[in-house]
Amino acid sequence: MRQPASAEPPFFDDLSREVALACDAGGTLTWVDARARNLLAAEPGQPLRGLAAQGTEEKVDRLLVQARDEKVEGWELILCRDHVPSTFAFRARPHDGGVLLVGSLVPEDYGTALERVSTTLSELSALHRETERQQRELKRRAEELARLNGELEESNRGVRSLHAALDEKAESLQLAAEIKSRVVANVSHEFRTPLHSILGLSKVLLNPINGPLSGEQEKQVQFIRNSAEALFELVNDLLDLSKMEAGKTTLRHSRFVVRDVLSALRGMMKPLLPPGSPVELRLVEPDAPLELETDESRLSQVLRNLVSNALKFTESGHVTVSAAPGPRDTVIFTVQDTGIGIAPEHHERIFEEFSQVESPLQRKAKGTGLGLPLARRLAEVLGGTLTVKSTLGQGAAFTVTIPRVHMEVAEMTGMTERSEHLDPSRAPVLVLEDDRQTLFLYEKYLARSGFQVLPVRSTDEARRVLERVRPAAMVLDVMLEGETSWGFLADMKNNEATRDIPILVVTVTDREQKARALGADEFWLKPVDEVRLQRKLQAMARTGPVERILIIDDDDVHRYLLKQLLKDMPYVLQEAAGGKDGVRLAREQSPHLIFLDFVLPDITAFDVLDELKADPRTRDVPVILHTSHELKEDERTRLAKETAAILAKHTLSREVAITRIRDALSKAGLGSQALTEGSRRG
Repeated sequence: MRQPASAEPPFFDDLSREVALACDAGGTLTWVDARARNLLAAEPGQPLRGLAAQGTEEKVDRLLVQARDEKVEGWELILCRDHVPSTFAFRARPHDGGVLLVGSLVPEDYGTALERVSTTLSELSALHRETERQQRELKRRAEELARLNGELEESNRGVRSLHAALDEKAESLQLAAEIKSRVVANVSHEFRTPLHSILGLSKVLLNPINGPLSGEQEKQVQFIRNSAEALFELVNDLLDLSKMEAGKTTLRHSRFVVRDVLSALRGMMKPLLPPGSPVELRLVEPDAPLELETDESRLSQVLRNLVSNALKFTESGHVTVSAAPGPRDTVIFTVQDTGIGIAPEHHERIFEEFSQVESPLQRKAKGTGLGLPLARRLAEVLGGTLTVKSTLGQGAAFTVTIPRVHMEVAEMTGMTERSEHLDPSRAPVLVLEDDRQTLFLYEKYLARSGFQVLPVRSTDEARRVLERVRPAAMVLDVMLEGETSWGFLADMKNNEATRDIPILVVTVTDREQKARALGADEFWLKPVDEVRLQRKLQAMARTGPVERILIIDDDDVHRYLLKQLLKDMPYVLQEAAGGKDGVRLAREQSPHLIFLDFVLPDITAFDVLDELKADPRTRDVPVILHTSHELKEDERTRLAKETAAILAKHTLSREVAITRIRDALSKAGLGSQALTEGSRRG
């Protein structure tokens, strides 16, 4: 018999990667489709978190909490059947008090990813060699041009033609170099994700806890892991080089002593020397404690590359690392070995990318040719130099000379000192960012648009600044060194005193959903465009004073409703449940405007108005009367003279309240600057 067109052929179950489920409000499965039963052994009545991989149950709970209120897309969960994990990308939405979920199985083909990484890196290496060949060709043609220019003095037309050809070739080479840098930077970033997966999964496979492997399987997985680690090291070197070529290297300055650097270097390099090795690693500390203020990790990276290179080409003898004070407040590090040495004609060639000097030991050691070029570039980023002295067969001595205090540290100190003296003509913006270079950019960008940057590099520093300054806005990086600012963001938006301060989150991690859930007013990914940042802060920040509004009303419900009407407005709201407390708060807090209920339990509204007018501190504060009481004609007449507006509670709306507040503040001469700025930005 012919199958109806609407029926789904059963053999599609084997090809489909989707599962469909339904849960009640408590997360218990109420319905599952056939594929969910086959792939996950899921059954109605079973809790969804019971299918989650160990340690990921809370992620299931968060998905259910969010999906009960709104539609969710692209939420990844790791679910198990018989302890075998599978990754699903789920979409979910609320339905009849519960949640409907549809998940798609995410494939993981790591062998293909590894092969793709290797192929692409080979292509990058070939591209670089072609660029080097073209550069040598350009140099050769330039020399040929100089010779022809001397021989053909009278052939000006031909000389001009050759110059034009060379200019075109130079532009082509420059474009090729730029393309190479962009490709290296972009592709290196993309390589990291699959490599992390390969390294992580191979580690899981090698862990006996996850099940035993046969001897042959363990050997194969170890080969995969070793290859991935080699690729990961190469990708990191390529990425560092491309960053430095593009001028985007990030430095993390700190204060440390040379002894700590050498001690850490000993711990990292010792494992490279097997027991009984004929090569000895010596570290010579300076006679007196020597303190530096620069990027310790970058300096360590330079020394590691130099020591690793020295150990590679030293078959016996020693490799010695020493440090000493240099002239003009510098520090000199020397890495000296008793290896095969380098001929003078190759001293500069060894600092060229992907370039290696041919020798039997070189063929045995292998490598990418990136270690020394990267070390020199890093030394230059630290404000110093890397040089070599060597003779073939007599070892080599590499010398790194860097400033004891990096120039950016002095600049940062100056910026911090400037922020301690507030400029009344500029609105303060608190910038929480641990990268000094980015802080310099923010100060440069915002100074041109009438803001004063208050730079901080940790949440503790930010809280100390907020004790003395109320900023017009905040710019936060959530990914800080050693911490995140998620908790700080949540505290700012949960605190009644700071929740109205606009916060712009700018970071490298795409966590917009979390940032907005915690209260961020805007979310951007780095890097930041100067003009866009200026416009956004001008739209977000208040350059005038923040208005304080006092609500005097004994009805808790009416106070709550009024706060709800004004909750998104940039006002600080204060409350009093009685007339006497309201008068006291008005004298202590000096509000810019008062909402006054006509009927109060202790004193009348007229008494409140009389006491406010009798005190010079509150005499000029505008009052908006809001009441559900039917006013008599004489009461209305008197109140109209002594208040800015009379509003009925039962007809009060957000639009009416905001309009009356603005009118009252404008007539009183308060908040006019903020109103003008707001209308100009709007």
